[in-house]
Amino acid sequence: MRRLVLFMCCSLFVALATSAKKEPVPVFIVAGQSNTDGRVPIEDLPSYITPDGYRYCHWSYGSGEYAGGGQFEQFWPRTYFEKRPKAWAYDAITYYLLGQTLKTDFYVIKESLGGTAISTNARKSTNGMFWCAGEKWLAQNEAADKGGKSLLKAFVDNIDACIDQHLAQLKQGYDIKAFLWHQGESDISMAGSYQSNLKKVIDYVRQHLVEKTGQEKYASLPVIIGSIPHASRGYSQKIETAQQNLAAEDDNIYFIDIHDAPLLGDRLHLNAEGAEMLGRKVYDQLIEILKK
Repeated sequence: MRRLVLFMCCSLFVALATSAKKEPVPVFIVAGQSNTDGRVPIEDLPSYITPDGYRYCHWSYGSGEYAGGGQFEQFWPRTYFEKRPKAWAYDAITYYLLGQTLKTDFYVIKESLGGTAISTNARKSTNGMFWCAGEKWLAQNEAADKGGKSLLKAFVDNIDACIDQHLAQLKQGYDIKAFLWHQGESDISMAGSYQSNLKKVIDYVRQHLVEKTGQEKYASLPVIIGSIPHASRGYSQKIETAQQNLAAEDDNIYFIDIHDAPLLGDRLHLNAEGAEMLGRKVYDQLIEILKK
């Protein structure tokens, strides 16, 4: 009898282990401007975070003219921002917490560039690059990392390259779990059209994933939108309302409120406390999404 119980327990363990191995690898896509790219000095990274804490996180990072190229590396915070290449954003907290919880490899595909707008009519956008998802504008512009002005094309091009060169080769497969977005400060002059413009960006990314993978579920890919602190000189009530409206209209869009998050002295970028606040709230929301 004892042998039978032991055999059954071992069989159950093997079955569970086999099932776990077949679970698709989680993938997260991330985009936005400077508070997504990272402006918090690396020396302000919380002391509990060490390089080993990111052993499960692999990322492919593109920024404007710099291509992710479909290549992954173990995550450690860095930026292509010349004034502060050693900096981190809220997602550094999110990835660390995810690693501690999941205890398994996951992948991040990120495109971020400071000072960039969605609307091509915005007063200013870094290097004339935009997140615009307008069909006509996209048809006339190449990806930012190929000499053009489209950050959105650079983003989806890298997603495609990551799938083709690595994710599609994984034996257990992959599953894109969510799209993280923090942006809006550069669209303040075109705040009235932000809701429709951001909806087009979300729809474009979702539809692109459907067409790339053949999986209709990505038409409702969860999207997490971080708000802009009210103390920021880039804050707009209209943009915040637009973000809230999108979340109210779509059950798979989530608005993360950080209206009271503290900022660096420039009154634009999250400081360490503010970035950690957003990172933890995004993590909490992701855990709820992963439970579904």
